[in-house]
Amino acid sequence: MKIYCHKMTHYRPFLSDVVLQVLSFVAENERTNIRQRQAEGIAAAKAKGIRFGRPPKPLPENFHNCYQRWKQGDITGTAAAKECGMSLATFRYRAEIYENAKLL
Repeated sequence: MKIYCHKMTHYRPFLSDVVLQVLSFVAENERTNIRQRQAEGIAAAKAKGIRFGRPPKPLPENFHNCYQRWKQGDITGTAAAKECGMSLATFRYRAEIYENAKLL
């Protein structure tokens, strides 16, 4: 009986490696299927016109005035952003969008 147990312990690492490889294969296939279903769902939603992400906040009422004064150099970007109640990065981002919209 000891010889039989000794032979089985010799195959244990091999069997555990095979089991791990099979489980890894199954998990990888499942991840691939999930990504494919997700991509299909996103494509279907976009085809219906559904928008993703957080809806943008409307511009403050004083944005145009602050933007004009900033563009003329009367106030700094930091001051304009503070008057509009937003960060400087957000002010610059919204100003760029505002400029592009005016050009259209």
